[in-house]
Amino acid sequence: MSKRALLTGITGQDGAYLSQFLLDKGYEVFGVIRRSSHRGVEDHRLRWLGVADKVTLIDGDMSDLSSLVRIVKEVQPGEIYNLAAQSFVASSWRQPILTANITAVGVTNILEAMRAEKPDARFYQASSSEMFGLIQEEKQNEKTPFYPRSPYAVAKLYGHWITVNYRESFGMHASSGILFNHESPLRGIEFVTRKVTDAVARIKLGKAKELRLGNIDAKRDWGHARDYVRAMWLMLQQDKPDDYVVATGRTTTVRDMCRIAFEHVGLDMNKYVVIDPAFYRPAEVEVLLGDPAKARAALGWEAKISLEDMIKEMLDADLDRVRTAASL
Repeated sequence: MSKRALLTGITGQDGAYLSQFLLDKGYEVFGVIRRSSHRGVEDHRLRWLGVADKVTLIDGDMSDLSSLVRIVKEVQPGEIYNLAAQSFVASSWRQPILTANITAVGVTNILEAMRAEKPDARFYQASSSEMFGLIQEEKQNEKTPFYPRSPYAVAKLYGHWITVNYRESFGMHASSGILFNHESPLRGIEFVTRKVTDAVARIKLGKAKELRLGNIDAKRDWGHARDYVRAMWLMLQQDKPDDYVVATGRTTTVRDMCRIAFEHVGLDMNKYVVIDPAFYRPAEVEVLLGDPAKARAALGWEAKISLEDMIKEMLDADLDRVRTAASL
């Protein structure tokens, strides 16, 4: 199999870590990148990891089938990783059509491009634990019924099932990773973990006085993106395609995650956290807790980085960022 990989969403958190991982394994890495007038800014995660000059970026768009067909034809990848999405849950209520076009229909577009130009490639779809939504079982696995609670989760559910459908209809090597929340210093600042670590860094350094949050009693199963991209690759190394839950098997409240961050810099969170109803979701997902038993048994995968170590890494990185910005 060709050690040539094509990534959509290459400039995101997962795309950057997966690029680094694949490059270390000797792959040629190509990435689909939506044209922007801010070229040179959007690849900051790749630059942060020191791999920007080692990947090849190609203009394309998940809503433009012709560009995806052209890219797959040119690259002829052995593996395709679809990481592209409108991935911020809160924005999906404000931009439901965009979310559907990119996060849902975009999956069909890249599968069609693969079917037309490289049907023997192996395909990975980034599914999401948000598909479980209003959970039907205490611990969610591959057989747990889905109950999406946001336009994002509904769109991800379409992407998940269209991947299954193409696998069963056309015999494609197409697998889905149902990934639970995974974070890192490269996480977008709009996501709650990074919002917390950035705010704590600013508070510690005297650049902010409070952290405004919504439902801090919501529970999530948080892991590190570096661990989770390894699971993506492992799925495409299997003889048969399948779907896998990727999680730590531990759930933690936003409140406790905040406590870990504040304690790391010697502060009392109760003095700085302000509950703001503006940050509550129209339909909340109260608890997510994944069961990674199948991934452990079939892939030999398990999370290696603890929540505590991950939060400390993120916070240390944000402290450095805030200090550097202050010195400019």
